[in-house]
Amino acid sequence: MTKGNNKLLTAEQGKELLSILKSRFEKNMGRHKGLEWSKVQAKLQANAGKLWSLNEMERTGGEPDVVGQDKNTGEYAFYDCSPESPKGRTSLCYDREALDSRKEHKPKSSAMDMAAAMGIELLTEEQYQELHRLGAFDTKSSSWLKTPGDIRKLGGAIFGDRRFGRVFVYHNGAESYYSGRGFRGWLRV
Repeated sequence: MTKGNNKLLTAEQGKELLSILKSRFEKNMGRHKGLEWSKVQAKLQANAGKLWSLNEMERTGGEPDVVGQDKNTGEYAFYDCSPESPKGRTSLCYDREALDSRKEHKPKSSAMDMAAAMGIELLTEEQYQELHRLGAFDTKSSSWLKTPGDIRKLGGAIFGDRRFGRVFVYHNGAESYYSGRGFRGWLRV
């Protein structure tokens, strides 16, 4: 996945990823009305590190797609748009503190650690709600969400899912983990 010690894709990997992203962009125009692929592609080609992060999102099952553009900075927002929480990112507790607190049956990692290693951030509760305005996601799974500090200080973390035609946000102990819960990330390019 990396070229040398740098987080860069080979030319062939970059070309393949751009093809996947373009195809997804064209199939899901309702997610990014008024945006043009040629402009998105130009931004991506100018940001090799961000392309690597998008590849990590894709590799772990996130199916990243453009969901908007910041009018002030011109940056594009990519969210994980897989129907369910990305399969390559499940069975994770919330963060390093939660992982370290487990005495036994530790998960392989935490959502926050994995996101940082990928160069992305977890969706906030507001972003998760925005995502669901674009379609139905997490109807059989759930996804950790970026947890506000006051909740985290008390040992908790939040996650969301969609059931009964509605989006729900719940809480759990940050050290918990489940095979049906992963995390959704986002990246600004």
